[in-house]
Amino acid sequence: MPALPNQSIHRPIRLALIGAGIYARDAHLPSLLRHPDIFEIAAIYSRTKTTAQSLAEQIPHPVDLYTDLGALLARPDIEAVEILLPIPALPAAIRQTLAAGKHLLSEKPIAPDVATGRELLTQHAHHPEIIWMVGENWRYEDAYLQAAEIVRSGLIGTPLTCHWAIYTPITAKSKYYHTLWRRDSSSPGGFLMDGGIHHLAALRLILGEITQVSATTRQNSPDLPPADTLAATLTFANGVIGTYLATYAIAAPWPPQLYIGGTQGSLRLQRKEIELTREGKTERIETAGFDGVEKELLAFASSIRSHTPHRNLPAAALRDLAVVEAMLDSAASGRPVTPEKVEAV
Repeated sequence: MPALPNQSIHRPIRLALIGAGIYARDAHLPSLLRHPDIFEIAAIYSRTKTTAQSLAEQIPHPVDLYTDLGALLARPDIEAVEILLPIPALPAAIRQTLAAGKHLLSEKPIAPDVATGRELLTQHAHHPEIIWMVGENWRYEDAYLQAAEIVRSGLIGTPLTCHWAIYTPITAKSKYYHTLWRRDSSSPGGFLMDGGIHHLAALRLILGEITQVSATTRQNSPDLPPADTLAATLTFANGVIGTYLATYAIAAPWPPQLYIGGTQGSLRLQRKEIELTREGKTERIETAGFDGVEKELLAFASSIRSHTPHRNLPAAALRDLAVVEAMLDSAASGRPVTPEKVEAV
């Protein structure tokens, strides 16, 4: 394996973007550009040079453009990459990046399925010097982190129940509607996987591991295969039972608030706000919101430069995926399913 480039904590990380789509443009690039002292974008890869050039035009300095991923990864001056590709294309790019000896942040989910994710963890175990973060910005969102701390501190007593209903209509007016890989059944679960992985990461962060799921799915919109609505019951290792509903077929006027009930109080939360009720009094806590991508990028840089731990370990991402896959399997079989256990490799 090629040696990792010589790194200094006093200079920016030379970074390449692998993928130039919506999320690269709208989330990752603005976050990176706010920290030129930490990241230097040196190159962009895309299947088409036109797409790479379009993203490069938003960068205030020249960058090199590639349609050959191997050529980009062969550059010794590139220290790290962000893999921002469609879900079906992630595993091949991750394998190639690990073999090239580059630090990497790959977008969620870790892979299209648990079996492939396990193979990637095994490959990474042979390269322990490589920092690998699987992007999950919800694990860095302030509201979910504070809610997890409230639950752990015992402020609501023993948590007993949770329920979460999320309405995210995907229509032709949505920018994500026009990314065909999300709608052509090439990614298991379609939008239920693409969005659901965030929701399960947040639930696991706050309430811990999920030990059983029972789910049903339905396709209400003919252009959102294989299904656009999922309803599930969840059983957690700590005894919490809950319900989870996600639909991409219809809109609703209600915000996507997560409710958690405990023996001494309750929580109601969404990004940017927590409502804590206990002893007959309600406290509203404003939180930062929609800054998880920037926070995870800074954590990625800190891991590379200072070898500090980060929250988005590949094994954690695989546990998120295992729960989503279990829900899809439960819906297909009509039976409760236990998510596959994932041990750190």
